[in-house]
Amino acid sequence: MTRNGNLMGAQTTQTTPGPGARIGAMLGSQLRNIAPFITLIALLVFFGVASPSFLTVDNFSNILNQVSVTAIIAVGLTFVILCAEIDLSVAAIANAAGIVVAFFTLQESYVNIANVPLPGWAAILVALASCVALGLINAFGVTRIGIPSFIMTLAMMQIGAGICAMLVRGQIAYAVPPILVTLGSGSIGGIPWIVIVAGITLLVAHLVLTYTRFGRYVYMVGGNREAAEFSGVNVRVIIGAVLVISAVCSGLAGMLGVAYFGSAQQNEFDTFLLDAIAAVVVGGTSLFGGRGGIGNTIIGVLILGVLNNGLDHVDIDSFLKILIRGLILLAALVINVYAQRLRTVRGATPA
Repeated sequence: MTRNGNLMGAQTTQTTPGPGARIGAMLGSQLRNIAPFITLIALLVFFGVASPSFLTVDNFSNILNQVSVTAIIAVGLTFVILCAEIDLSVAAIANAAGIVVAFFTLQESYVNIANVPLPGWAAILVALASCVALGLINAFGVTRIGIPSFIMTLAMMQIGAGICAMLVRGQIAYAVPPILVTLGSGSIGGIPWIVIVAGITLLVAHLVLTYTRFGRYVYMVGGNREAAEFSGVNVRVIIGAVLVISAVCSGLAGMLGVAYFGSAQQNEFDTFLLDAIAAVVVGGTSLFGGRGGIGNTIIGVLILGVLNNGLDHVDIDSFLKILIRGLILLAALVINVYAQRLRTVRGATPA
């Protein structure tokens, strides 16, 4: 009786959190989503005031055009990071895909590359198959051998760079299949095709993550891998699948990118690794997995696009531009880690 009485007494002394505490808890839980949106609005307001030419329809179209390649690569990375993994090979695979599709396309006589011309559709299929193969190698190394994804994809980054070097040997290729020229540099109704392809890629990925069983498994694996295994989820298959998805998205971005830039050459996409990771993290997807999604990635891509474009409009020092981007990425990482700690504290606090 005494024990029961003590328990009842302890229960009656618990207090219901007040409105302020509930609002604070809600803001804390949504910090990862709120902060990027506020950052985007603040950047739009700042650059809109600082430069009259920034807030125009033409400039907004230009921003979307500039971030399309990054957005496609970031889609694949979103799947990987949601599983609490990382893929450092995305830029190298994008570069390899662009060079492979150019290698199997007939080049002009002045291009000093001993390539193997194929029909356009065949060149595209070979490039996509190459991306799938590289993604499967990543998947095998991570899920079967047990190599951490950071190390495995770091090795793949070098492999991708080696493939590029072997195929073009420091030369530059220019021709790609006509369909890629259209999708990479053409437009329809004034809207660039590359923006449309990026939008479709983002939409399909969002639908997969939100409305399919595979999408739920991705979140489960990232949120709690052991619980996912106990629930019957094949964790190895899910991790392997997201690494292949990441490679395919990178390959698609690489093929469109060479058409957009007008050439295929070594190291062409090297800067896109940091951009894609920054887009996913700045947007609010958790580095610890299980939190975030394509909506966050869209916000992150827009933040980077607005930031890069806006800094050009205010004519800031190019070296300072790099520093500012680094500081914003650092701030996003701090918010990401802090939000994870809040989540951990709430999970450890009894109801």
